[in-house]
Amino acid sequence: MSNKLLIIEDEKRISRFLELELKHEGYEILAAYDGRSGLALALNENPDLIILDLMLPVMSGIEVCRRIRQAKNLVPIIMLTAKDDVMDKVMGLDMGADDYMTKPFAIEELLARIRVAIKRKKDSAVEAPKFLEYENLKVNDQKRQVTYNDDIIELTKKEYELLKYLLQNKNIALDREKILEKVWGYDYFGDTNVIDVYIRYLRSKIDQKYDVEMIKTVRGVGYIIYD
Repeated sequence: MSNKLLIIEDEKRISRFLELELKHEGYEILAAYDGRSGLALALNENPDLIILDLMLPVMSGIEVCRRIRQAKNLVPIIMLTAKDDVMDKVMGLDMGADDYMTKPFAIEELLARIRVAIKRKKDSAVEAPKFLEYENLKVNDQKRQVTYNDDIIELTKKEYELLKYLLQNKNIALDREKILEKVWGYDYFGDTNVIDVYIRYLRSKIDQKYDVEMIKTVRGVGYIIYD
């Protein structure tokens, strides 16, 4: 059975181009041209992946993404935008987007990122263990909940995935490129500065709040959590 992709893009020329290219690759395609109708399709049609433009009429792509995640829907979302600003990327990822591409883009790269996102979703369904721990920190992957001394720590989707990846690879120094590949899906290139931003977020919510030194910097390499 072919994977079903939803394109939410108000520029019909771009939407039609994507539809033709993706159908040629064997995908089933749904399309919407504004945020509200796109959100309805996302919640009712169970697509396997969503290509979501940031600037949309009626409802913005950021708000569409936020509402999809609010509904506990973990469908992979790749955001498209004409903007090329780090804060736009961070905002989209904070709302739960899995990946981010700036227009204009090469269709070959988009296809590669779609394959990676769908594969990651399938792989995550069989990942184990479902519970991860570090001293008094506990990650319940079934509930996607993080606690410290039974206090619930509110994390964004990307903060959660970054923490989970670090915990799954305790005692291994992870370089920024590897983290980008595994957590963000940037197989070809990506701005590694976004990793440092999210490490700061995690440290402010865990290390600094509970006076621990969980996430350590490996100079010249990246980050590590030790047992």
